[in-house]
Amino acid sequence: MINILFSGNEKVFDGVLTCMLSIVKRTTTTQPFCIYIMTMDVSHLKPEYTAVPDTQITYLEEILQEYNPDNRVIKLDVTEHYNKEFAKCPNEQCYCSPYTLLRLFADKIENMPDKLLYLDVDILFNRDITLLYDTDIEGYEYAAARDHYGKYTIHPNYINAGVLLFNMQEIKRTGLFEKARNLIKTKKLLFADQSAIYRSTSRKKMLPQRFNDQKFLHKHTVVRHFSKRLFYLPYPHTDNIKQWHVSKMLRVFGYEQFDDILYEYIYLKKKYEKEYCVGR
Repeated sequence: MINILFSGNEKVFDGVLTCMLSIVKRTTTTQPFCIYIMTMDVSHLKPEYTAVPDTQITYLEEILQEYNPDNRVIKLDVTEHYNKEFAKCPNEQCYCSPYTLLRLFADKIENMPDKLLYLDVDILFNRDITLLYDTDIEGYEYAAARDHYGKYTIHPNYINAGVLLFNMQEIKRTGLFEKARNLIKTKKLLFADQSAIYRSTSRKKMLPQRFNDQKFLHKHTVVRHFSKRLFYLPYPHTDNIKQWHVSKMLRVFGYEQFDDILYEYIYLKKKYEKEYCVGR
């Protein structure tokens, strides 16, 4: 079983769908996938901060099971954990959204697998996921690649938390997530959960950049992460182009490698809206 963790609200649907399609279309393994989606309702902060609806979970699982009937999509509502630990904490209004903090509860969920791959939703796999998932992390809390900008501006081994291969047994032994949660509750951090994980780490395994490429797409790239990046032309500026911004992504990056994924995404998104969103 290959175990994957996402987190977010209703708006992560496009990201989860495109990422999921890239995984099954680029992977030849016969192992089933179990996809966990952590979510919560904190609509008192913003009206759109509601939990992922069950219709999305059902639809994603239907798609995934077309590739293997043993594939699963499981919703984890951690609203209670969040309200108990992070309500009104210094990082509740962090640079992204409070949903980035949810992975820090993975040690509190019963029956979570010992090996768990956390992924941000703005990711597409260019090559087989087993190249990443089969990494030996015995004795490490997690494996991660360097942050493209942080390795220059913060520390040479500053990690990007968008791709994290967790060793849950080791994390529970060292108390990594507990230490990170305490930081979140007591100290305002520049990059919230990412900084908390980095500061709380006892032992991590550094991965080559091809497992979390935040700027380029090479032939050897396994994971292309569509995070916010700096552009120098026509003038220096930042932009946050995601893979589901299909027209803009193709216009700016000119990628053809993901055409099969994006064509199916467009079809399946329209199908979902027609079958599940009528009358909403």
